[in-house]
Amino acid sequence: MIGNDIVDMEQAEQDSNWKRPGYLDKLFTSEEQFLISSAIQPDIMVWLLWTMKESAYKIESKTNKLQEFAPVKLICNNLIIHENTATGNVTYGNQVYFTKSTLLAEYIHTIAALTNEELNTVSIAITSPKSENYKTNNPSSISHHGKYLALVYK
Repeated sequence: MIGNDIVDMEQAEQDSNWKRPGYLDKLFTSEEQFLISSAIQPDIMVWLLWTMKESAYKIESKTNKLQEFAPVKLICNNLIIHENTATGNVTYGNQVYFTKSTLLAEYIHTIAALTNEELNTVSIAITSPKSENYKTNNPSSISHHGKYLALVYK
């Protein structure tokens, strides 16, 4: 099973005031907040961690019919960041999800899976939400934000 999430960085800058007092406490653990506060580009770290959590949550909610979205219970760890990519894990209870992210100035996109191998067997299309009827192509996972639509196929 695959989950994915995309954040339009321009839209996020307009819509989110993640720097307001108490905001990060609702979404991120103290360790994740340390990653954000010590990052050279804290905006990118916020949205990277968010997309990791959201993509793992999408799998967890489908698998276990989760009704509650408590981002602080989804814990990001083992994060390795390269220039335009990142890999890591998200833990929820006893379940570990593997993640792979693309970091661009325009957007951050993350896919999550139950195994690391599964991350390498998918194809990804990043397009406009106004594109043709994408549902007829039966994507395994859909995410959209701002100007971007992310489709993942198995």
